[in-house]
Amino acid sequence: MKRKHRYRITVEHLASREEAPANLAAPLCFEAESHDEIIALARRVRQQGDFDPDSAAALVAGLKLLGEVMLQNREHPSFEAFFPHYVQLVKSLKERTAAGPPPDPGEAPRC
Repeated sequence: MKRKHRYRITVEHLASREEAPANLAAPLCFEAESHDEIIALARRVRQQGDFDPDSAAALVAGLKLLGEVMLQNREHPSFEAFFPHYVQLVKSLKERTAAGPPPDPGEAPRC
């Protein structure tokens, strides 16, 4: 079996919708695997320039995390109608970024 990349994902609540300070929840942390290198893909999408840097990173991370869950749960009825559309969206993103320059490995991370 092909080895997967392993990631630690952290989501921190930085501000509340309300103007008054809120009791912010503790960060949500979990580990996930992906057959793709998510950071390199996010850099490519950022360099493509179609999205602002934060949107590009969120798009790639969200899609790749969702994709792994769908692959692990192929038979789940919630994914049945959506999966073909997901595959087409990922292919479209990969085609657009494949034509561009390779990502700069020295690009500073956002955090």
